[in-house]
Amino acid sequence: MGKPFEVKEFDSIICNEDYKNDEKYKYLDRKEFDNLVAFIREFSGDEESAGILDFMTIGCRRNIGKVVSIRNYVGLIQLNNGFQIQILPKIFLGDGEDEGNAQTKKVFLRMLRSMKDFPSKVFHDASLKVDQMNLYELFINMYLQEVRQLVKRGIQCAYIEQEDNQRYYKGKLLVNQHVRANLAHRERFYVAYEEFHPNMPENKLVKATLSKLQKLTSSAENSKEIRQLLTAFEMVQASTNYEKDFSNVVTNRNTKYYEGLLQWSRVFLMNKSFTTFSGSTTSRALLFPMERVYESYVARQIKKVMCLDGWDVSSQDRGHYLFEKPRRQFALIPDIVMRKGERTVILDTKWKSLIDDERANYGISQADMYQMYAYSKKYNTSEIWLLYPVNDEMRGHTPIRFESGDGTTVNLHFVNVDKIEGNLQQLKKKLEVED
Repeated sequence: MGKPFEVKEFDSIICNEDYKNDEKYKYLDRKEFDNLVAFIREFSGDEESAGILDFMTIGCRRNIGKVVSIRNYVGLIQLNNGFQIQILPKIFLGDGEDEGNAQTKKVFLRMLRSMKDFPSKVFHDASLKVDQMNLYELFINMYLQEVRQLVKRGIQCAYIEQEDNQRYYKGKLLVNQHVRANLAHRERFYVAYEEFHPNMPENKLVKATLSKLQKLTSSAENSKEIRQLLTAFEMVQASTNYEKDFSNVVTNRNTKYYEGLLQWSRVFLMNKSFTTFSGSTTSRALLFPMERVYESYVARQIKKVMCLDGWDVSSQDRGHYLFEKPRRQFALIPDIVMRKGERTVILDTKWKSLIDDERANYGISQADMYQMYAYSKKYNTSEIWLLYPVNDEMRGHTPIRFESGDGTTVNLHFVNVDKIEGNLQQLKKKLEVED
């Protein structure tokens, strides 16, 4: 696995050599650029994969030619010719340079861990060599950490039905097979029996995943770890029929430690992704919608900060609708609702980089403001907060506040995702002033 072509959200990719050294663009040679364009166009007519149109778009600029713009999704894709593109989130760090994007990757992985459906919960930031690995290698490393935890607990065994031609009788005699196999061997018995053995579907899938990753990884550290882990699965046959073994997985208290592992195994073995789209052009894809990642990360951190102060915090709050008659329609689902006594505060996260231009409404979407106004009226609260990620242009900006004139106030708060604990303490103080 070679070094991937690395870009960040909102970057523009071109193939015009005249602008190869222009800081505004990321240059890609013609062959790989055309492959990327073909990848994007594959999804143009696919309704189920419409999300790709929000991820990569093809435009044209005077004197430059075709331009591919990237937004919303972060992760890694590999085209069918093996070429890899790694997309990192646009995170503005307050500490200057981020050599090799190591800090950006650390923050992103920390954000991913907050997602409910993200399968890795036990990985340790310190053990991940983020400056030496691309995202795919980091995901492999996270999977290996999960397998290591499983091995420490002890891999599970179950009663597995076996068929064999034995020298002694046990279990149940399979008459037809016995007659065919033992006409000349009266000392043998073709029997079916149960044996307590680790060769259960869960272990077979984990071993198959380890075997596949051993071929894919280019990291010496990951390769060494895989070799060590495979020794714990010596008595297990690697799965060859993934669909069948996934369908035979049993969920109970004995196998709960396999849940996250099997999510990853499905991704690695069957080329699945965490997004709704996939295609024949991609041999591997791990893509994450940054709006959901950011929302989940902020919600989790706010619960840590505010619940200690007596606030009841709920995320993805439900129960309110824009219209009540003739039936409840158009559900309102704010990202975060906080309640304390008679007080209700609505917080909504927006993964968007604002601009320092009041006449352009700082780049805030008009539709977002309509949404905030509806929240205010339906939840009967004047306290609405929009939480945007901080950028260099808006860092340290004077407070931004919008008054509707009829009881709705929308405040802006800029979240520093790499120092989120301290940043949300500042938000807490702002809320105390409003009280």
